[in-house]
Amino acid sequence: MIDVLPAIDIRGGRCVRLVQGDYDRETVFDDDPTSPARRWIDEGAEMLHVIDLDGAREGYAVNAPLVEQIAALGKPIQVGGGIRSIDTVERYLQAGVARVIVGTAAVTDRLFLEQAIESCGAKLTVSVDARGGRVALNGWTEESELRASALIADLEALGVRRFIYTDIASDGMLGGHDEAAFSAVANAARSPVIAAGGIAHPMQIRRLAANGAAGVVLGRALYDGRLSLADAIAASQAGVSERAC
Repeated sequence: MIDVLPAIDIRGGRCVRLVQGDYDRETVFDDDPTSPARRWIDEGAEMLHVIDLDGAREGYAVNAPLVEQIAALGKPIQVGGGIRSIDTVERYLQAGVARVIVGTAAVTDRLFLEQAIESCGAKLTVSVDARGGRVALNGWTEESELRASALIADLEALGVRRFIYTDIASDGMLGGHDEAAFSAVANAARSPVIAAGGIAHPMQIRRLAANGAAGVVLGRALYDGRLSLADAIAASQAGVSERAC
């Protein structure tokens, strides 16, 4: 079994989806982010992927109260976006968040990252968001020269034990994840890596699971109705069975 994670992206207090991380290409799916959270839980989600898009851009947890409301629904959630201080980390852990996702700060603030590793332990996940193999920062608004595989190797040496790899070019496009790029990163990593970006079909999930993905993050395809959560879960289970063979 791998993690099948419905995404709840929050901007301006609403549940939205962006295309390729572009804040000017936004679709609003619900004015209340707790509503889709309840829906995915009712449909069988064992964990939710919640991102504070405003926080990612502004550098602090803008939508923390809404995140806490979702955490209070009783299912585990992993949360990212604007987590750049230990105070924010501790606030989310106290709210019952299962995993804390650090992105930009993993690259720009080594002291904070070391503190987060110490504070979170296995609850820490680092999001490696890449365009053309190069890591993007600050809500995907800035590209660095850092290669994704090199960053993961560096962070594993520091003690990070879980990653999310997002293919920015595919995100929100419904055209499929760049499976070759993901496999290269996952095979180079010693830790679990979750795939995100463009995943829209059960067969893609099955292949990713068979090729070692620790989980998949699902966004627009679920909200558009192109993919059901039940089918996604079934595909992930089939892929894991193929991996075992």
